[in-house]
Amino acid sequence: MDKPYRIGMLGKQGAGKGTQCIRLSEVLGIPHISTGDMLRAALREGTDFGKAAGEFMERGELVPDSIIVGVVAERLAQSDALNDGFVLDGFPRTLAQAQMLEETLAPVGLKVVINLDVSTEVVLDRLSSRRVCVGCGRTYSIHSRPNRNWSCDSCGEEVIQRSDDTKEAIARRLALYDELTAPLIDWYGQLGKLISVFGDGDFDLIHKEIRSAIDSVIG
Repeated sequence: MDKPYRIGMLGKQGAGKGTQCIRLSEVLGIPHISTGDMLRAALREGTDFGKAAGEFMERGELVPDSIIVGVVAERLAQSDALNDGFVLDGFPRTLAQAQMLEETLAPVGLKVVINLDVSTEVVLDRLSSRRVCVGCGRTYSIHSRPNRNWSCDSCGEEVIQRSDDTKEAIARRLALYDELTAPLIDWYGQLGKLISVFGDGDFDLIHKEIRSAIDSVIG
């Protein structure tokens, strides 16, 4: 696949998009651009953008296009993304966002979009058991906690449950995905850019399937 690599990742919350995007970023040498991380950083720093986004994030709702579109466009205009490409995590989430992204990246747009197909039962278990480091953002599970004190193995900061990983917020996020994000699967399919990969299994095997699928389409 010739640079710049421009890869999108779709899938329900808890499907493993972040994990697979990080792997692709490392293997291909391109930035992993996560809108979720960008939003949470702005919230921690108390910026005007973060405050505006925080109200929606706490309820498990999507941040409005008027807030998220600008910050994504600015990030994609940076030299590393322009020259090498990127793997985009958490965006687009609506048809309007997807159309804006294709216009921003014209004439090529995204080269390929991966859809991680994971059952609702699996993502519910993953999200409700997920814990995150407040320092570096590393993800853990209550089924395999980092240590007895619940501190991060990487940076030593506290490991907590995200406020948007409560059962109520999870249910709301999954409902929003079905309503607003799932239609993107058909839209990217019509553009000939979609690859669906079954994502319920071992993360290493899923990564190999993603790489194989990408190579078969783009070369």
